[in-house]
Amino acid sequence: MPIVGFGLTKIIAEKNAAIKGKVDIRNNVGVKDVRLADISLGKDKGNAAKFIFEFTSTYEPGIGRILFEGEVLFMDDPGKIKELQESWKKDSKLPQDVMAPVLNSILNKCNVQALILSQDINLPPPIPLPKVQMSRPAAASPVPAKEEKKEQKKK
Repeated sequence: MPIVGFGLTKIIAEKNAAIKGKVDIRNNVGVKDVRLADISLGKDKGNAAKFIFEFTSTYEPGIGRILFEGEVLFMDDPGKIKELQESWKKDSKLPQDVMAPVLNSILNKCNVQALILSQDINLPPPIPLPKVQMSRPAAASPVPAKEEKKEQKKK
């Protein structure tokens, strides 16, 4: 089953120093905990895994940071949810088929919010943005006389 919920619980955006020279931007996302959550979807009730996460964009050397903490709700059959929680308690590891959609959801939401906050506090964007590059138009090459006559005959 899919991800059924996403929420931020903490947002911090701070600029500590003026930007001078090269800025090293590092983004990191990590799952801090996995808990069981009882949820209701209409008349149906079920179990979900609540992934507690932290996303950071750090601007070095000591320029600033953007931090998000939050939770993602992942719903599946009750057996798999219980298995996820037990696996997390045992060795803090989760299967890739679960982690991929969870981490992608976190990255999709947090990268957009980090981009907005970085503009608000005058920091460079934490992710590369597309840029338009203009190239000079190629000089028109003259058409040889023989080809020019052939084109006129076709008309």
